[in-house]
Amino acid sequence: MTTVGFLYPGHFAAGDFPRMEILLDSTIRLVVQHTECPDDAYREDALLALGTPERLATGAQELGRSGVESVVWACDGGSFLYGPQGAHAQAATLARALGVPVSSTSIGFVHAVRKLGAARVAVAATYPEEIAARFTAFLAAEGVEVLATHAAGAATAAEAADWGPDRIKELVTAADRPDADAVLLPDTALHTVGHLTELEELLGKPVLTANQVAVREALRLADRPAWAARLGTLFAAREAPPAPAEPPARRIWGSGRSYAHGGGSGRTQE
Repeated sequence: MTTVGFLYPGHFAAGDFPRMEILLDSTIRLVVQHTECPDDAYREDALLALGTPERLATGAQELGRSGVESVVWACDGGSFLYGPQGAHAQAATLARALGVPVSSTSIGFVHAVRKLGAARVAVAATYPEEIAARFTAFLAAEGVEVLATHAAGAATAAEAADWGPDRIKELVTAADRPDADAVLLPDTALHTVGHLTELEELLGKPVLTANQVAVREALRLADRPAWAARLGTLFAAREAPPAPAEPPARRIWGSGRSYAHGGGSGRTQE
């Protein structure tokens, strides 16, 4: 059993995690620990407050009792607004406290883009323009080329959590560009797990969403390959097990011929 954990502010789209657990291998367990979210506004001050060391430490103490092998801070704005250096420091502080590898959704987006080999991406953000621009800047600082960013202007996480599939389709369509290799949807308050296949079929390219990326990042840290046909391109490629070693040929001395051990046809090899 592989158990990975998530620190998740509030409860907005937390239902995505048990849904993903069902779609993944039965030996994978996703544990969600909710952190305080006194203000769900998409303002810089409110989002930064979600990721303070004190608030994360409180949630981490509870999560540490669950026997998790890795942890992801499942909040985009509460990590990318700290910038790359701050986001990595945030994760490092938690890792020291928990004694397991730690990352965040924002960092996970960078790793997911690299896994797909996407050279250029488009960003479809629920956020106001100024917050969306900060996510784009975070990606750029980590070496991800962003061709276009579309900001939908949602004011709160509760507003984003109410979006249905039609609104999400409008968002990704508005953000997409023909030469973008993938479209990214930050915001862990957005329900996307049930729509991943449909979104990728609509655009004809990979779509990376926050909760999907968070789970992939946690499993990456736990060194646990996983695949699920309904979780998008990011989980579509089954990791092939190592090929069995070729059995050594057994020589028939004096005959000039040899044959291989194991279930073949029994024919000799000249």
